[in-house]
Amino acid sequence: MFASIPYPQFDPVALTIPIPFEPFGWEGIPVRWYGLAYLAGFLLGWWYCSRLARRSSLPPTPQQVGDFLTWTVVGVVLGGRLGFVLFYEFDRFLDDPSAILRIWDGGMAFHGGLLGMVVAILLFGWSRRIDPFAIGDMVAAAVPIGLFFGRIANFINNELWGRPSDLPWAVDFPIPAEWQSVIPQVPRHPSQIYEALLEGVVIFTVLAVMIHRPSVRARPGMVAGTFLILYGCVRFLVEFVRQPDPGVPLLFDLFSRGQQLSVPMVLAGLVMLEWARRRTPRTAPA
Repeated sequence: MFASIPYPQFDPVALTIPIPFEPFGWEGIPVRWYGLAYLAGFLLGWWYCSRLARRSSLPPTPQQVGDFLTWTVVGVVLGGRLGFVLFYEFDRFLDDPSAILRIWDGGMAFHGGLLGMVVAILLFGWSRRIDPFAIGDMVAAAVPIGLFFGRIANFINNELWGRPSDLPWAVDFPIPAEWQSVIPQVPRHPSQIYEALLEGVVIFTVLAVMIHRPSVRARPGMVAGTFLILYGCVRFLVEFVRQPDPGVPLLFDLFSRGQQLSVPMVLAGLVMLEWARRRTPRTAPA
């Protein structure tokens, strides 16, 4: 067996902002890497979407992209947290409902965040009379930015470990004592890094090439459909080297909850891609 890579002992708190008083016994306001990852994802995603909007004569406009930012934050945070509660640890949150609000402790589900984003896109598109698929394409092109930072935050938070591995880049994650009875302390795949590279860098690159093609931008839904397919396939494959969530049963003793939720994504993406391909191309207003 190869020697494993020691896990760097990250402090989940990036910095503490001093304050002149101490509410709840705090010595300051803790700013966690997890929160900074979300902030970076939202701000860089907004910047990228604004840049795409400026280079196109088709809606949404840069102003509309800025207006949608608040909708994005609400949809992702509420959907991601509720998705985690419902899909993964419903019983634990049922015993301690107040834990639902402690987002800084981690616990966000991508599939829940995706559903929250879809609702936000539909409502915003309806309220501004913009094709929601055009908004969805632009958002989908930027989502990998947030995924990259989110997966790096998972690594820093020492969560979502990989399965045991004897590969030379296996990481010796410090498994908390309360989990060691079901998740032994052994070298493991750095699955968070796999996902950061695949979900973040690779998918971003593919979608960036697509969305800069006028023929693709003219058919709303093609970029979003491609994203659903790529993410679903990547997530399905990486789950084979990711430690299953404790207490969440495997389907047929093989497929994790993440894999189960990814299959409908791929199917929806295929339908969306074919539907977009058959649409009459849109043109810029005269």
